[in-house]
Amino acid sequence: MPERTPVLDGAGILDLSPVVPVVVLDDPEFAAPLARALAAGGVGVVELTLRTPSALECARRIREEVPEVVLGLGTVLTPADVDAARAVGAQFLVSPGATPALYEAVAGSGLPFLPGTATLSEVLTALEHGHRAVKFFPAEQSGGPELLAAWAAPVPHARFCPTGGIGPESARRYLDLPTVGCVGGSWLTPRDAVLAHDTTRITQLARDAVTRLRTP
Repeated sequence: MPERTPVLDGAGILDLSPVVPVVVLDDPEFAAPLARALAAGGVGVVELTLRTPSALECARRIREEVPEVVLGLGTVLTPADVDAARAVGAQFLVSPGATPALYEAVAGSGLPFLPGTATLSEVLTALEHGHRAVKFFPAEQSGGPELLAAWAAPVPHARFCPTGGIGPESARRYLDLPTVGCVGGSWLTPRDAVLAHDTTRITQLARDAVTRLRTP
């Protein structure tokens, strides 16, 4: 197993790429090729969600076979998920929300964590637990960039990775905000491309996103 010690804190995760691919994988055989395809397009980070029975095996293969890609595990819901993620070498964790038990488990893991937030109270709770970088989820349904712009006054020191309902056309509205470091999106790995093992399309989508979103 490659070295699992994270080299970044939560805020550093937000600086890796303007978009973090949120990936659902069923087939472990395609895990490493997908990660390589994203890296070839200039995206060296992935959030692999724990939404399938084979997600942990997919994560293990990415970590072992494509160590140059920073691997995060998303949809982390319980302390058991934290332990499982750490066991396969996850370098950071992402959740749709957070509970006291989850915060405690993450603190014990030593892994960077982007807790999910949808309200200002949840942002304050994350800050109290030492997490300056958070996920804003579901972004579009929770108020979009207008809400994040309003939050910038009371919590200017918080940084966000908005995720949920964001696509290539709406991503720029978030990235223009000073408190947003990156966006999370599934459009880089659409379901039909994943099922078809279409690495060429995935690489092109990643390249297009980096080119578009890194251009002011």
